[in-house]
Amino acid sequence: MTTDPPTRNAALRAWVTEMAAMTKPDRIVWCDGSEEERRRLTEQAVAEGVLVPLNPERRPGCYYARSNPNDVARVEHLTYICTPTRDEAGPTNNWMEPSEAYAKLRALFDGSMRGRTMYVVPYLMGPVGSPMSRVGIELTDSIYVVLNMRIMTRMGRVALEVLGDRSDFNRGLHSMLDVNPERRYICHFPQDNAIWSIGSNYGGNVLLGKKCLALRIASYLGRREGWLAEHMLVLGVESPEGEMTYVAAAFPSACGKTNFAMLIPPKRFKGWKIWTVGDDIAWMRVGEDGRLRAINPENGYFGVAPGTSFQSNPNAMRTIARDTIFTNVALTPDMDVWWEGMDGEVPEELLDWQGRPWRRGSPEKAAHPNARFTAPMQNNPALSKFVDDPEGVPISAIIFGGRRATTIPLVMQAFHWTHGVFFGSALGSETTAAAAGKVGVVRRDPFAMLPFCGYNMGEYFGHWLEMQAYIPNPPKIFLVNWFRKDGRGEYLWPGFGENMRVLKWIVDRARLRVGGQETPFGWVPKADDLDLSGLDIDPERVDQATSIDLDEWKAELESLGEFYAQFGHQLPRVLELQRQMFLARIETLSKRRWGRRAS
Repeated sequence: MTTDPPTRNAALRAWVTEMAAMTKPDRIVWCDGSEEERRRLTEQAVAEGVLVPLNPERRPGCYYARSNPNDVARVEHLTYICTPTRDEAGPTNNWMEPSEAYAKLRALFDGSMRGRTMYVVPYLMGPVGSPMSRVGIELTDSIYVVLNMRIMTRMGRVALEVLGDRSDFNRGLHSMLDVNPERRYICHFPQDNAIWSIGSNYGGNVLLGKKCLALRIASYLGRREGWLAEHMLVLGVESPEGEMTYVAAAFPSACGKTNFAMLIPPKRFKGWKIWTVGDDIAWMRVGEDGRLRAINPENGYFGVAPGTSFQSNPNAMRTIARDTIFTNVALTPDMDVWWEGMDGEVPEELLDWQGRPWRRGSPEKAAHPNARFTAPMQNNPALSKFVDDPEGVPISAIIFGGRRATTIPLVMQAFHWTHGVFFGSALGSETTAAAAGKVGVVRRDPFAMLPFCGYNMGEYFGHWLEMQAYIPNPPKIFLVNWFRKDGRGEYLWPGFGENMRVLKWIVDRARLRVGGQETPFGWVPKADDLDLSGLDIDPERVDQATSIDLDEWKAELESLGEFYAQFGHQLPRVLELQRQMFLARIETLSKRRWGRRAS
């Protein structure tokens, strides 16, 4: 059975025919994105055991999926950037020459869909009518992928209507094959605007509109066309008077990105509201008003479940209360979901993420640490009413944040754009003893883009530096660190909703209406600049959280030099000069006994 193509686009029809001849599916189904189609495919997925319905009273419209235990996360070591030369991919990406990659993958795709259905999934990344939006087509033999792409993108006829008869769509090909790690590859071909993914059915590897198109391919297109595709949340801060300020923020994994995107202000900030534009990805161009404007290319949230609770993220919990697909979480006896870090008591017994009986006190995790939820963004009670604005929202501040126990203060503003790019290039988080065997090792993740930049990251730094010339009114740039600790290993800052106090200072700095204290490395809040009213915290701990230690910064800059070295001549010279300037400043201040701390 093959459904009739609902398009006359000759390039699209020819490509689908070519890929079908290679993969040899029994049938081809073109997806239209309708509600009737969603119902029909969901029923089919349940009948085939791909999805399990959850308790309709507790989780209306929600379903549960369980993946192969060997297929539970992104596989960075099997993710390739396929450019003509290794130098174009850069030292931080796995590289494969395009003709070699196509030959290797064609052999795997040959007949990979025999006995299966090929679903043609047209999708739009970005709001309808936005000049920033892009069309992709994903061919897949996974009904799980189809149903998740329906949540995560604007899928179906709407994408075909936007595409019209153009041929500039992203060509995405995916097959589960036998879900064998030995035959698993995620290959990106930036010059061809193409992605081939095989051997996986985990979302990060197979929802090709997400990290694959929206970051790896889009970052390459952005450099070529003069815009930015970034691993950034976007939120709006609304004052009681109705003043709106938009902020974009980049955080590596495990640094509270989704929590920040859906932040609820503490009681002290009565009348203040946070509106979510996006929780993961931002595409940013210079608008006619000379400001950097951002859209969220996605239509849903593909979030990590463990650790999500009403304490950490109430809006996320409300978002996933209905119409959500849960993957690799645990199941309760009454067919609800559970994961570590969820509210309430730990259940006495569960089925774990592999379907095995689990009892309270078991040393094994009930939910996989990377268990996911896929939820429509329309469920978010704090969704910005401007999320579909085709021109995007104007960005007043850009924030970079990592998980650092020392060195990096609670918040610090860059002196200028180049200094801010330096902040982004140095971004990273410290490993833990459980994860790496040694505490305090900094894993660099510049701009939180290390796994997602689709070309040489040295050139990516250069692109950020060059963008200043095209932005008459650039955003201010900041560092934040919610995770700084005292000598006893206790967090100095309470985090979660209290981060609103730091965000308020950032907004006021961006609008030039609050002071700060200059340190050798940037501006930090003065003693009375952070609103601490109603917060039970010793001001001395806040001073400690915003302090500067010259010895720690010297070690930081020396470590950064080792990271920079791998880029060779591709590293913009101005960034190394920034590093050397700060080292020289430390040397001068040390001689003058400037002191070990400033706050």
